[in-house]
Amino acid sequence: MRATARIRAVADGRGGTALPVLAGEGPLALRRVRTDAGSRGEAGVMLVGAMSAPLGGDSLAVDAEAGPGARLALGTAAATLALPGRGGAPARYRVRLAVAAGAAVRWLPEPLVSVRGSDLAVHTRVELAAGARLVLREEQVLGRTGEAPGLLRSRLTADLAGRPLLDQELACGPGAPGGWDGPAGLAGHRAAGQLLVVDPEFAAAPPAAAVLGEYAVAMPLAGPAVLVSVLAPDALALRRVLDAACRTYGR
Repeated sequence: MRATARIRAVADGRGGTALPVLAGEGPLALRRVRTDAGSRGEAGVMLVGAMSAPLGGDSLAVDAEAGPGARLALGTAAATLALPGRGGAPARYRVRLAVAAGAAVRWLPEPLVSVRGSDLAVHTRVELAAGARLVLREEQVLGRTGEAPGLLRSRLTADLAGRPLLDQELACGPGAPGGWDGPAGLAGHRAAGQLLVVDPEFAAAPPAAAVLGEYAVAMPLAGPAVLVSVLAPDALALRRVLDAACRTYGR
């Protein structure tokens, strides 16, 4: 199956955000929702799974653009389960976020769960203009309770004003490069996540590097941005740390 969800947000000229494009396909159904920041002109969009996906062989994509001055919050209604397909082919899931100058996007999906026997490649690509704001959270859970994970390859890239800001990749599960679960990798943990915050105000007052827990660190990037990386034993513990980091850096 191939399916793409397309979202375009624009400032409506009255202090709010309009959504002239809100189109989902296949399992990627889109619903407009209220947000906590709605009074500040933010539009909320929720991805609702209309069927089981991604299955092996599927190619899914989310393509979102926020024009100058627009404020957009994106999320998912439930965790995404990467499931095995009949033919054993890998599945692909691509997310593209384009954020114009003066715009702000929050991408806060529920966790991605790598189910035993699955094979999924995820690529989240962010294109930020100078003066754009971003809060992005990603959470990967290796297997359901008591279950071995599938093969998961997750890449996050971000460009700011046409220059690279971040490019990192995680590969884990059967078939991943050796050592992924060793002391230099996940060290036995079954949940991993990151929070990327880009804010022009960081240019004048960049966040300092900080240890946020036994397996959680905040690292300033070479730009007005900070990256929080976390390992945890399960999804609940992971979310607690990322929520606290979001309150600290995401404002």
